[in-house]
Amino acid sequence: MFFKKYRKKTEGAIRFYDLHSPGTRFATVLIFLAAVVFLVIALFPMFWVAVSGFKDIQELRLTTSILPKSFDINSYVKTWNDFKFGKYYLNSFISVAGGVVCALLFNGTIAYVLAILKPRGHKVVFALVMWSLLIPPTTGIVALFVNIKRIGLTGSFLPLWLSMGANAFWVVLFKQFFEGLPREYFEAAQLDGCSDWRMFWNIVLPLSKPILMVVAIFAVTAAWSDFLLPYLVLSGSGKETVMVRLFNFRTAIKHTDVDLIRAIVFSVIPPTIIFAIFQKQITQGIAAGGIKG
Repeated sequence: MFFKKYRKKTEGAIRFYDLHSPGTRFATVLIFLAAVVFLVIALFPMFWVAVSGFKDIQELRLTTSILPKSFDINSYVKTWNDFKFGKYYLNSFISVAGGVVCALLFNGTIAYVLAILKPRGHKVVFALVMWSLLIPPTTGIVALFVNIKRIGLTGSFLPLWLSMGANAFWVVLFKQFFEGLPREYFEAAQLDGCSDWRMFWNIVLPLSKPILMVVAIFAVTAAWSDFLLPYLVLSGSGKETVMVRLFNFRTAIKHTDVDLIRAIVFSVIPPTIIFAIFQKQITQGIAAGGIKG
């Protein structure tokens, strides 16, 4: 029963015909058990946080039991209402939606120019993109915020969206994937008089669904969990995201540690669900982006 799923497996480190060896079968079982142990270790903190939200403050501090005495969902409902999660979820969804569009459009366009069009000086531009990976993003946050404030974009989602459109790592992923696309498509399109923009929209993007999915998921996770720039730009505007509100919630005196735990659970639900659903696409897209030719 354990090895039935290997019958159609013809690629990878362990294939079906490798299992004829008793040593390989034993090693496969050990690898599976080790993976289960690592899975339990990885999921336990999330499980502990989720079940701790059902406790009251005294039970959390005075007992060592992992499971609560009762699973009363009203405690989570109360924290949701106190936190006003509906409003801040909406703000985060707006921030995420615009960030994903900018991440795909701007980073994809730059990569298209560097990988397909290759104008004069494209190697210099790509070298600068690679060099920017060595610079920690926080080093320029002061200058970035000063410029945002000078042009009057504080209290707006626009700076958050545009920041998602300037990510060197995503440019590299796009470029590696685009370089693996068949050149015959672009040569035929050029012979038919197709413009550069039309090639991008009608040829490159439809063929790039795997890498588009990967970058979109990365952008969702990054935009949802981003704190510093949204805190600087949106504080006091009524457009604060979940992470900014979570910080303000943490510093409020009237809330307990258990309320904070419940708020953390609400804040991690969307990215966790997205990653759990699309983890296969993430790994496949990254693998495809790293294969050329």
